[in-house]
Amino acid sequence: MNPYPGNRLPSAAPRVWAVGALVRAVADALEARFNPVAVRGEVTAFARAGSGHCYFALKDDAGQIRCAMFRRASLLLGFEPREGDQVEARGRLAVYEPRGDLQLIVESLRRAGQGELFERFLRLKARLEADGLFAPERKRAAPAFPRSIGLVTSPQAAALHDVLTALARRAPYVPVWFAPAAVQGAEAPTQLIAALQKLYRAAHGGRLPIDLILLVRGGGAIEDLWTFNDEALVRAIAQSPVPVMTGIGHETDFTLADFAADVRAPTPTAAAELAAAPRADEVERLRAQQARLRRAATGRLEREAQRFDALAARLPSPAARSDAARPRLAALAERLNHALRLRALAESAATSQRALRWSRAVQMPLARQQTHLARLAERLPAAAHALLARQCERVQRLDLRLSALAPEQVLARGYTWLEDASGQPVTRAARARPGQALAAQLADGRIGLQVTRVFSAAEGKKD
Repeated sequence: MNPYPGNRLPSAAPRVWAVGALVRAVADALEARFNPVAVRGEVTAFARAGSGHCYFALKDDAGQIRCAMFRRASLLLGFEPREGDQVEARGRLAVYEPRGDLQLIVESLRRAGQGELFERFLRLKARLEADGLFAPERKRAAPAFPRSIGLVTSPQAAALHDVLTALARRAPYVPVWFAPAAVQGAEAPTQLIAALQKLYRAAHGGRLPIDLILLVRGGGAIEDLWTFNDEALVRAIAQSPVPVMTGIGHETDFTLADFAADVRAPTPTAAAELAAAPRADEVERLRAQQARLRRAATGRLEREAQRFDALAARLPSPAARSDAARPRLAALAERLNHALRLRALAESAATSQRALRWSRAVQMPLARQQTHLARLAERLPAAAHALLARQCERVQRLDLRLSALAPEQVLARGYTWLEDASGQPVTRAARARPGQALAAQLADGRIGLQVTRVFSAAEGKKD
């Protein structure tokens, strides 16, 4: 007869554990049996503590497990988990010894299905890259000053407001042509392609002066941005007749549309800022160009003034030329007087009674000399008058040239005479120094100046 009811045999008495030792033993068994572990489930009760740690639970229809994600790992999250999100968690199983609770220490967390999508992304990227759609040499720079901008996005998207606000603030004079399209969902790729082609036709046909197209969308999960990885859309972007700039998602988000576009901006607002330079910057650029032109004109005036001084030094004054001509005129006058005296003497000799006693040998040469002197006397006044007229005319021409080179005339043609505080002329840039006070003599008055910067001749030519 069996003394043990129910046919159960006696067993050895179980080991008696201390609570802490049993919890630690269970934790060691979990560590050895399961870790590392990956779990897929639905997020519930997600909370982020002030310390940066995240606490939540993963559940499915059959069970639930508590999770803890410490601050270091949470900083690497690319998204904020929400109630009901399907996620994949990787980490290690542990036991929270103070309460004996089983929990998963999460080291990385991603949306469920991201791995498969990323693999599809890489395969399509490699194929399109092999077709040359992402080649750097086919990309065009965005125009610095577009006449007008095409914009493709959803009418309900916050990106539309952000882009229009940024463009209105930075370049209100640039018109924007909006082509609406869905940016998420099954119909989004088809609508985006149609909107882009509408702008392509308008720009290519010349109906609209579109020089740049913005394709923008706000941030979202990889599934939300998957529209911009559509192959047909990527090929349509690569066929654009004008540069295309994308601003899709956040700074860390990349889509195949970004690789095909001519320019990628990290956000929609950044795309608007890259597309249109602010008006204040352009005004400042024009002021800088004006300053360079002013410096170049000043340098040209200084060089011309130096050239004028050199020419003036080489040109003798009319008074000097007149003084040089006076001795010659005096000699001619003396010769004329001498000839007249000889003529008078000859006439006196002809009438003199003593001429009767001259021999024929003496009278004949004297007669020839008298005839020659008579002819010279007749020609001399006309020659002297003609020579004097020519000399006067030459003096008048020299006087006119000197008048044209007079400082007052040079200043009237736009040149400037610079003097320092002591009245000494400033003819070289090396004589000026920053902060020095100068006076500029113009045709109609004087202007006080102050030197702000001194350029060498090479720098002036560069500007």
